[in-house]
Amino acid sequence: MAIECDVAIIGGGPAGSTAGSILKKYRPDLKVCIFEREKFPRDHVGESQLPLISALLYEMGVWDKVEAAGFPIKIGATYRWGSSDDLWDFEFFPAKLFKDEERPAKFEGQRRQTAFQVDRAIYDEILLDHAESLGCDVYQETGVKKIDSEDDMVTKLTLSNGEEVKAKYYLDGSGHVGALRRAVGVGITEPSSLKNVSFWDYWQNAEWAVEIGTGATRVQVMSLGWGWLWFIPLGPTRTSIGLVLPAAQYKKMGMKPEELYRKAIEEEPNIKALTENASCEGKFGSTKDWSFVADRGYGKNWMLIGESFGFADPVLAAGLCLAQYSAREAAYTILAQEAGEIDDAWLKESYANLQIQRVSQHIRFADLWYSANGKFTDLKEYTRDIAKDAGMELNAEEAFRWLGTGGFVDDGFGFSGTAGFSLFSVKEMTEMLTDEKTDLKLVTNNVFKLNIAGAEEIELPTYSDGKVTKIRAYRKGEKVLPMNWLNSVIVRILRDDSKVQRIMANVQRAAKESGIVPDTALLLQLEGIEAMIRDGWIKASYNKNRPKFDFSFIQSDLIHFNEDTEDLHV
Repeated sequence: MAIECDVAIIGGGPAGSTAGSILKKYRPDLKVCIFEREKFPRDHVGESQLPLISALLYEMGVWDKVEAAGFPIKIGATYRWGSSDDLWDFEFFPAKLFKDEERPAKFEGQRRQTAFQVDRAIYDEILLDHAESLGCDVYQETGVKKIDSEDDMVTKLTLSNGEEVKAKYYLDGSGHVGALRRAVGVGITEPSSLKNVSFWDYWQNAEWAVEIGTGATRVQVMSLGWGWLWFIPLGPTRTSIGLVLPAAQYKKMGMKPEELYRKAIEEEPNIKALTENASCEGKFGSTKDWSFVADRGYGKNWMLIGESFGFADPVLAAGLCLAQYSAREAAYTILAQEAGEIDDAWLKESYANLQIQRVSQHIRFADLWYSANGKFTDLKEYTRDIAKDAGMELNAEEAFRWLGTGGFVDDGFGFSGTAGFSLFSVKEMTEMLTDEKTDLKLVTNNVFKLNIAGAEEIELPTYSDGKVTKIRAYRKGEKVLPMNWLNSVIVRILRDDSKVQRIMANVQRAAKESGIVPDTALLLQLEGIEAMIRDGWIKASYNKNRPKFDFSFIQSDLIHFNEDTEDLHV
C-alpha cells in the first residue's frame, strides 16, 4: 500500500523541516511526511546566517532549542575586500553596544538583531527533530528514487525502499539536486557570469579572531588575489574554513583542490595565524556555486523551495535565509489553499514571483561585490566583465541605482532595502566597496510629493500568523509599492503635506505611536521615504526659500574600519 499524506516534502534539510514545522504549527491535523535520503547528523556547508532567520526560528518554536545548542552569536563579519587592504566590519548589531549576558538567552532585545553561526550537522538535526516533535512523519535514509507526473501534476513518488507515496501537495526541498524540478522538466536561468567553485574542510581548536561578550563574534571573509576564504567558528572548538574562486581561475591554476585549499590558507596571513595550533578534520568537500533561479516555481500540486528554486553566491551569507523563508511562504501558501478563501493560482504565482525577485536581488548584489573587489588582481578582466554584463559603472551612485533595479520598497521582508539588507546598510556597503560617497535624496531635498497618480492597483500577499492576507499595492512598470504598515504610514503623511519640516514632525509622531521602539520606527520610516524617492513614488526637490531639515542624526555604526582586530601576523 502507498503512503498517503496531505503534504510530501522531498528533503529534510532546513527548507524541508521549516515547511513541515510551519504546516504542523498552524494545521496540526494535516498529515505531513518528510523524506530525507541521508541519516542525520551529517555535515553541510552554509553555516553563516542573517538576523532575519532568528525571527523565523522563533515563529517555528525552535529558537530556544537552537540557542541552547550554544552556537556562536554572529553580530556581523570582518572583511578584507574592495579597494582597500584594510580590514573593515559590517555589523548587524554594533559590537560596542553588545551587552554580555548569560546563555542560553531569550529572543529579545539585542538578540533580535543578531544571527547564529551554526554547525549544520547539529542545526539541521535540531530542525528536523523539531518538525517531528510537532507531528511530521520523518523518514531518514529514505531517498526519492522516482517522481511520476502527468499534465504538470505529480502523481506519486517512489522511494528508495520501493514504497510509493501519494499526496495532495508536493514540496521539493532537495537542494541543488532539484529532484522534482528536474522530473517535471523545469529549466533554470543563470543571470550572472559569476561561476564559482568552493572547497572546504573543518578544523579543531582554531582561534577566534575576536570574542565579544559571551559567545559573540564575527565571521572572517578574506580576499586573496585570486579568490576568497571564509572562516566561520561553529562552536567552542570547531571552525568551518572554505575557499571560493571562479571555476575558470581554478582550471587556470592547474592544482588539485586540496593543494589549492592549503595554498589559500598559507597565503592569507590572518587565517594562517588563526589555524597555527589547529588540526584539520580531513572532511574535505567541494561544490560548484553556480548562481541560478528556476524558470518557474510551481505546478498544479507542487512547489519548489530552498535551493531547488534558486541559489545565490555565498559571499552574502544568505543561503539559509533564502531557503527557510521560501519554505515558510510555501507552507503558508498550502495553508491558504486548504482554507479555500483565496484563488490557488494567485497564491502560487505570488509565492513564485517573490522567490524569483529575492534570489535575483541576491545574485545582483553578489555581482557588485565581485566587480568591486580590487584585491582580485589576477581577475581584473573577469570582474570587469561582471560590471559590463550588468551595465554598471563602478561608482557608488551608479552601483546603488543598479542594485535598486528591482525596487527598494518591495523586498518582501517588511522593510526598505534589497537582498535582505536595509536601505541604509546597502548604501553604506556600496560606498565601502566603491570607495565613493552617494548622497541621500532625503538630505539634499526639502520638498517631497507623492507620485502615485496613474499607477495600477494590484494585490500582494503578506504572510503572518498562519494566514495569507491580501494587501493593496501600486505598480508602475517594474516597480511595486505594497501598502504594508510602513508604506501606508508614509503615504498618509505625505498626502497631508509636502514640506519637510511638517513631514518630519508627523514621522516622529508616527514613530512614537507605532508600538515599535521609537528610534527603530523612525529609522524604518526614513529608509522608507528614501526608498520611495529612489523608486519614483515620491518626487523630491529643493526649494531655496524653504528651510532644510537636519538629518545629521542618520548615522550608522554598522559599517566601519576594523578597530578591535589587528592583523594577526603583525
